[in-house]
Amino acid sequence: MAALQRLVDSPIFIGVIVAVILANALILGLQTYPGLEREYGDLLDLLNALCLAIFAVEISLRIASYFPRPWNYFREGWNVFDFLAVSLAFVPGLQNNTTILRLARLARIVRVVHLLPDVRILITAVIRSLPPLASMAILTTLILFVYGMVGWQLFGDELPQDWGNIGEAMLSLFVMLTLEDFPQYMDAGMEIHQWSWIFFVSFILVAAFVVINVFIGIVLNSLEEARELERREALAPGEAVPVLERMQILRSALDELERELKEQPHKSR
Repeated sequence: MAALQRLVDSPIFIGVIVAVILANALILGLQTYPGLEREYGDLLDLLNALCLAIFAVEISLRIASYFPRPWNYFREGWNVFDFLAVSLAFVPGLQNNTTILRLARLARIVRVVHLLPDVRILITAVIRSLPPLASMAILTTLILFVYGMVGWQLFGDELPQDWGNIGEAMLSLFVMLTLEDFPQYMDAGMEIHQWSWIFFVSFILVAAFVVINVFIGIVLNSLEEARELERREALAPGEAVPVLERMQILRSALDELERELKEQPHKSR
């Protein structure tokens, strides 16, 4: 099944499947327009069924490429997701459930993540960055709360629409994190307290610059880890080939040595 494995891993095969996935996404998008659905509904359903048939053949070929151990296909999480996304459409009880059927069609579009390495690396990086991002979110919330309490004390009476309570104050600070309307907030504050610019500038330095840069650093670090993980996974199959070749050479040498030992007594006679 080496030839079949090379086929399903070839760029041409993957490119065709990605093109079918994108075409299926276009079909699903066209079906959201009532006018097009009424006029071309049968054609769109036929094209969607054709895409499903191509996906079914693809999954069958991928499973067959693992012969004589086809169950190894399900050891990878993405493969399980691909199989479920395609096979759900063939479950008899789900044919009448429009919601689940549409979700299954949408899941088939998400399969493009598995087939495109760069997108897969980005998804892996996002997942790996979640634990440190959770800690950073706690730190950001703490900064917003502290500065929100200070802002409520300084501007709560004069600017209740922005600083009237801790919720409004934290929301205003969160908007300022994006530097949106920051000059307006600072000008309004300085009309009340002349030295309030210290409050706004220090918040931007601490929250906007430090926190956002830490966020970028976490994402870039996770992205590099995801790329390294992808490289290790890509190298593993390639490294197995020389080992097998060396084992075959050693086995052939042992067989030849065994034949020579068997022939040696006959020669001595």
